[in-house]
Formats: sequence, C-alpha cells, structure tokens
Amino acid sequence: ENNASENNETKTLKIDGSSTVYLISEAVAEDYKGVNSDLQITIGTSGTGGGFKKFINGEIDICNASRPIKTSEADECKKNGIQFHELPIAYDGLAVVVNPKNTWADKLTVTELKTLWESAAQGKITKWSQVRKGFPDKEIKLFGPGTDSGTFDYFCEAVNGGKENHRGDYTSSENDNQLVQGVASDEGSIGYFGLAYYEANKDQLKLVPIDDGDNSNGAGAVVPTLETVQNGTYAPLSRALFIYVNDAVYQKPEVKEFLNYYIKNVPALAGEVGYIPLPGAIYTMVSQRMQNGVMGTLYTNGEEVGTKLEDLMKQSP
Repeated sequence: ENNASENNETKTLKIDGSSTVYLISEAVAEDYKGVNSDLQITIGTSGTGGGFKKFINGEIDICNASRPIKTSEADECKKNGIQFHELPIAYDGLAVVVNPKNTWADKLTVTELKTLWESAAQGKITKWSQVRKGFPDKEIKLFGPGTDSGTFDYFCEAVNGGKENHRGDYTSSENDNQLVQGVASDEGSIGYFGLAYYEANKDQLKLVPIDDGDNSNGAGAVVPTLETVQNGTYAPLSRALFIYVNDAVYQKPEVKEFLNYYIKNVPALAGEVGYIPLPGAIYTMVSQRMQNGVMGTLYTNGEEVGTKLEDLMKQSP
C-alpha cells in the first residue's frame, strides 16, 4: 500500500473567532509547532459572533469563543449537520480601565457601569459628573468591543441586564489593541476588554476596582486577579473562555493530538498571556469530556451569568 501521497498532504487546522481567546490559541499553536510542525494552523480574529458564523458554515475547524454558544447558533449548527465539542480553557476577568490621569474613578459600582453603558445612556450620559456626584464635569470618551464580540455580549448580559442593551455612541473595535490606544490617549476615557490586554499595557492604563453591590461576598470593590476570578469574588465580570471544535475535524488523529496538547499546556500558557487558568480539577473534567467525546453545550441558551462552570460540568454526562 502506498501512503506516500497522504504523508505529503499538508494537514491544516483553521481557527477563528474571539480576539480575547486568540492570544491563548496563538500561544498554544506557537509552542505546538516545536512539537509537530506538520500541522499548519491559521488563526483569525473575527470576534466570537463572527467566528461562530464561519463555524456554522463549516468554513473553520475551531471557534475561539469568549462566551458560550447561543441557542440560535447551536440550532444553525444542527441544521447544517455540524456537531461540536465545547471545551472550557481558561477564565477571564473583564478589565474596566481608565486613563492613568484619571484621579477620580477610584472604583465603580455595577450600577454606575450600567448608567454609563446601557442603551438609555446614549447621547445623554456624556460627562463624568453625571455618573457620580463629585466626579468632574469632564467629557466621557467610551471605548469598547464591537457587536460581534463575545466580550460585548457578556458585558450586556452581566452589567446592562440584557442582550444588546448597550449604547451605540462609543468607539468600537474588534481589535483590542485599538481600544487600549484609545483609552491611553484621552484623559476622560473609559473602556473594557479581556484582562490580558490590560496586563500587556499596564503602564498606559489604570484598572478600576468594581463593586457588585452584593454584600454577601463582603468583598467591596474588587480588581480582577488570579484569586478573585477563580473564587468568583470578581463579580459579575468573571467568565469562562472556550474553544468549540467541529466533530468531523475532532475525529482526525492529528487534531486529537493537538487538542490533548492544548488542554495539557493551556494552564501555563493562559497564565503567561495574562489570563487565569481554570482550577486543576476542572481541566481533569475537560480532558475526561474530550476522551468521552461529549458533544453539545453545558449552557442553557448561552446563559453564563450567575452559573458556575464546575457545577455545570459535574451535572453533565
């Protein structure tokens, strides 16, 4: 039997989706090259929603996602005969940042964030003095992710209390580095994005502690750190990050090998690029899910706010 032609065939893996998760998948893919250079991996950043559109159409193999798949997206997959595996890979604390010259926003409550960002604020809340008594009469410049972003979706849900409830008069980009530059260049600015982009640009940004007003955890105003994200006190802006794998691709030995490598090495690599590794017990469950070939999503209608990943995984087959 002649397998020569098969051996010469370039094996490729197409990944796209979240710009938040991009940093993690890129770090894993980069390291994997040293182990196995036969697999050609390309990674795009169309945002979680944009990635899922391609995933649904079978244009990509893996979708990086900074929120769970929505029911509507899962239904589209089903319609197109695409079955998928959902693998949680890390935690992220959404960083709320201001310009370093901002001396007044020592902390913000979730209610104040909503005042700033909800749809009703559009064209109305334009000065810091409207957010809290005693804040200066300074023009607010808002920077945030675009509507195709999973970070945008999660923020709407967690802070503004509803899908797509978000003002439209802000500077949006699917490129988080542009958001960093925006906040860094204007004294009255505020923005939000994944923790890694803050970590990489600490000298140009100021992290704002967030108070969720929930006295049960007694934490007051909290900044995202390994500890506060892992133990859930950084609420409600802590979330899980995922990769979704098309089952047809998942069955290929070279992809299985890459995914095993991914889950084994992601705890260290996620930390290196500025995210929070999941607790060891959860990675064990993720590996088990992979081995058992469990398909579908842990989430009902993509609702992540108010759920605990570990609990969902324990209840799952």
